[in-house]
Amino acid sequence: MADSGNRMRDRTPDDVIIQAQARKPITDPSLGIAVEVSRQGTPKHRLVTIGDSLSHGFQSGAIFNTSLSYPMMIAKEMGWSNQMRYPTYDGPRDGFPLNLEHLARQLDREFGDINWLDFAPALLFIRHYMDDVEDYWERDAGSRFPIQRGINHNLAVYGWDLRNTLSRTADICLDIIRKNPPKDDYLRQVVEYHNERAAIRVLNSARDAQGNALTPLQAAAALGAEGTPESGEDGIETLLVVIGGNNALGSILTFKAAWTKEGYDDMAVNDRYTVWRPIHFKAELDKLVEEVKQIRARHVILATVPHVTIVPFARGINKNKEGNKANPGSRYFPYYSLPWLTEEEFDPDKHPYLTEEEARAIDSAIDQYNDYITDAVRQARQEGRDWYLFEMAGLLDRLASRRYIQDPEARPTWWDEVGGQYELPPELQALSPVPDSRFFKSDATGRTQGGLFSLDGIHPTTIGYGIMAQELIEIMHKKAGVKFYESDGKTERTGDIRVDFNRLIALDTLISNPPRSLSNAQSLIGLIDKNFNIFSGMLRASY
Repeated sequence: MADSGNRMRDRTPDDVIIQAQARKPITDPSLGIAVEVSRQGTPKHRLVTIGDSLSHGFQSGAIFNTSLSYPMMIAKEMGWSNQMRYPTYDGPRDGFPLNLEHLARQLDREFGDINWLDFAPALLFIRHYMDDVEDYWERDAGSRFPIQRGINHNLAVYGWDLRNTLSRTADICLDIIRKNPPKDDYLRQVVEYHNERAAIRVLNSARDAQGNALTPLQAAAALGAEGTPESGEDGIETLLVVIGGNNALGSILTFKAAWTKEGYDDMAVNDRYTVWRPIHFKAELDKLVEEVKQIRARHVILATVPHVTIVPFARGINKNKEGNKANPGSRYFPYYSLPWLTEEEFDPDKHPYLTEEEARAIDSAIDQYNDYITDAVRQARQEGRDWYLFEMAGLLDRLASRRYIQDPEARPTWWDEVGGQYELPPELQALSPVPDSRFFKSDATGRTQGGLFSLDGIHPTTIGYGIMAQELIEIMHKKAGVKFYESDGKTERTGDIRVDFNRLIALDTLISNPPRSLSNAQSLIGLIDKNFNIFSGMLRASY
């Protein structure tokens, strides 16, 4: 579809190239460039991950069950899960800032089938619930950081962008917390500096011989240096770099397209921006790529950035024709706003929103990000490095229910060339209803829609993370030649390596045991948010 005119260009930087359709995904992770790789011996650290919330394991508004992050799923299939080090966030309320699934279950237990007569007591219940979470992580056991030996292998931190990954360390986060003692706000019961608290658990053990704190890239370099120099062996077998989503995600969390200007590379001021101009993203990416090249890793996989306007947290709304796009054949709705607003409730004079034109501009910028990431992989392979491209953007596009699957007219010209709608594993196809990318809903009968995204509408469910794990395993095993072993770590597995989705279904409580009154609970949470800005405000502070 053509550019919608000067109104969009007036608000969009000149270096954003507006596209009529989404960028065509790359189907060959090696980009058709052969590389000779020495596969002698097994590096000490078989899997290391640098990234953001997707790699960290964030889900339903909280970081909690990190043993089910997709890097840990891969490690399990490698027979290496007992060796992989990762941060943990155990607590009485299942993590922080706020575990919406745990809260929904508590509301279910306390009130059953919620009705609006329960609003006042439910609001008081939620206030006490959040106060408990805040106290635990700010003042009680959760405020004490664990002593750990050895750098974590999962070095991802939710909310971090390219600049954070280049510059931020545990000591920076510790200094922020020390200078800002927690305050107990009666109304806004949110864990203060929750991102810094989460990051410290990831990076506090990442230090050099003198005790200096390391960035995630420097920490990975330290692990890579633990190879055998005389034999040229790398310390890391596979390095996953899945970063960049937060350079655009703020646009849908705030429903504001604030394009970067001066200070985009300064952590002290760049929070004012919600989406990075392509030229600024490339400048940051170039720095990150140069550091990754210094890491002694046998294989490196870089992921493309998903189109953030697809996630169900940003609900497409058409005030005139419910459920319809802006125009026939368009992939966009006229407005994008909070997921609990209906067409009747949404008021552009009252509620935050992005327009169709803004969504297109953001997606077009992300397409340029992904061209730069692809170019980085191409250049690395031309230099003889065994780098690969993980098409995470194409994966989400092919799962996009409202954008493409339910609207064949909106599908891009390349849709069938790349395989069309993504084929879910048989175990997921056997579920009823079949999981999709719509906002999660359930009632007394069970799950009624969604299933690939958790309750925050941004991060995957456990089975959703399983799909990511499976796609990365395909690259590692079939393209990079990484060996996978049974749980003993010694018996090599043969044939296709498949994630055990039946296991993930059982462990994914949203799928195996969905909250019974979630539909009403969602409405209640939406009403609370409209009055007190608790949940959306917290999510905005998390990106």
